Amino acid sequence: MSDIPDVPDAEERRPWRPDHGPAPSVQCWPNACRPALYVRSGGRWRYSPVQARQMYADGAVAYQVAVDLDGDTNVTVGLYSWPQPGLRMAHGAPERPARP
Repeated sequence: MSDIPDVPDAEERRPWRPDHGPAPSVQCWPNACRPALYVRSGGRWRYSPVQARQMYADGAVAYQVAVDLDGDTNVTVGLYSWPQPGLRMAHGAPERPARP
């Protein structure tokens, strides 16, 4: 993915707490079937597998991803509101393999 200098880095969202209202519903995928996002960090796009999607009562959506923010192989977990300029879809979840 090409680097576009005028796109800001992605901004993390604060994790849900009980005083924020109803808990979000959460969707997770098996490791082999995860979608992925590109997260803009340090002016670069970082490939980031999605661990969970959180859907809030007010209609907001956030993605929890595994991301290497500095490009130094130190992967951390981040939560990002969708949509925002610093996030791009890398790919959707592949279909699960058929069971024999």
